[in-house]
Amino acid sequence: MAYKINENECTACGTCAGECPVEAIIPGDVYTIDPTICTSCGTCADACPVSAIIPE
Repeated sequence: MAYKINENECTACGTCAGECPVEAIIPGDVYTIDPTICTSCGTCADACPVSAIIPE
């Protein structure tokens, strides 16, 4: 089960990308998570200051 970023809540702060151990997070105006790389560890969700990352 990969995680996904709620585009309506993401502030593109970059905190999640810095925490992802497999570099599955793609920066942009709204960050996204590549589900083919994501290992579902949940580190990004724990790090997100606005709780924009949820299990898919």
